[in-house]
Amino acid sequence: MSDPTFLSAREAAELLGVRLETLYAYVSRGLLGSEQEQGGARARRYRREDVLALRRRGEAKRQPAKALEAALEGALDWGGPLLESSITAIAGGRVYYRGRDAVLLARQASFEEVVALVWDIAPEELSPLFAAAAWPAEMGGWRRRLEALPPLEAAQALLPILASQDPAGFDLRPAATLKTGARIAVFLAWVAAGGKKSAGGVAASLARAWSVPAEKRRLIEAALILCVDHELNVSAFTTRCIASADAPLYGAVAGGLAALAGSRHGGHTRRVEALLDEIGEPGRARQVLAERLRRGEAIPGFGHPLYPQGDPRAGELLRLAGELHPAAPAVELVDALIAAAADLLGEKPTVDCGLVLAARLLDLPRDSALTLFGLGRAAGWIGHAREQYEKKQLIRPRARYVGEPPLP
Repeated sequence: MSDPTFLSAREAAELLGVRLETLYAYVSRGLLGSEQEQGGARARRYRREDVLALRRRGEAKRQPAKALEAALEGALDWGGPLLESSITAIAGGRVYYRGRDAVLLARQASFEEVVALVWDIAPEELSPLFAAAAWPAEMGGWRRRLEALPPLEAAQALLPILASQDPAGFDLRPAATLKTGARIAVFLAWVAAGGKKSAGGVAASLARAWSVPAEKRRLIEAALILCVDHELNVSAFTTRCIASADAPLYGAVAGGLAALAGSRHGGHTRRVEALLDEIGEPGRARQVLAERLRRGEAIPGFGHPLYPQGDPRAGELLRLAGELHPAAPAVELVDALIAAAADLLGEKPTVDCGLVLAARLLDLPRDSALTLFGLGRAAGWIGHAREQYEKKQLIRPRARYVGEPPLP
């Protein structure tokens, strides 16, 4: 089976609407890259995305207005790049934080080291920022009043209170946003841990609060790391829009939390939880999925548009969970679900599925999959907000009006 990422010379020429000689001229002029076919073949191959980008540039020159309209419309729905960012790249079915493979980071690094990477500072610069993070004593009372809420909803309610006690949070200079970002990140972890703060990093604090054995704590660390960022997803874009208006970092992160809770974003983990509750035991997985398909219902937790070959974040979480406790009921249940989805849907699990398995395997409180998602992603939002502050550019797309004609 040919690799869909690449095109042959003839396929590339047909897509561009040119002769082979013209295609080779594009390569010699540096307009298009090529590489040798795998397996020692002499033929060259061309990345499909590079060929499509070249074609779009040609169309833009011929019909600039039409090309701009099409590009903007497509960019808002899994389309081309909308904003420049140096934080995360999704390429070749992998996720990279500033050029580093996120899966390898999840195996080797601490959450704090990855936060420093995303914020573009040295790890030794982050440690004192996290250590110095503090908040007014009355925040403990506010946290107890909201203990009935899931952690991220409680955090969303508490952030404005914390912001009101932090005038320095309105300082948007790079050094100041580092301090504010550290304060927010540590505060969110404190809320998730039920108001308990301990030394040893965010993952260690959560593990102690949730009574997770030391040999299983790596799963928490990996989940946080793999959720740190995912390019311009809806919550990161929301955060950047808010930051582009020079709103304080507290407001930008609160906006990210609001977007993340949606059922088509981080809240998707709740739909996966409900599906596993409905299945109950491994032997029912295929039956439940078949019944949902007959009713025309979606199957949550499978099939990601950016990863036709499978979400690498899910793969790593599932691998780690299986290594920790391969015979655990949660692992067997999710394995059965994955097998049934592969058979009936032909799709692979997303990170939502991996997060729910991690939470179940560790016997975490309800909604902890979304909590892990939010705690990890908040670090990415802070990185995006800081990047946007430095751009000094207001994000303000135009709308194509399709309503009633304006009255005279």
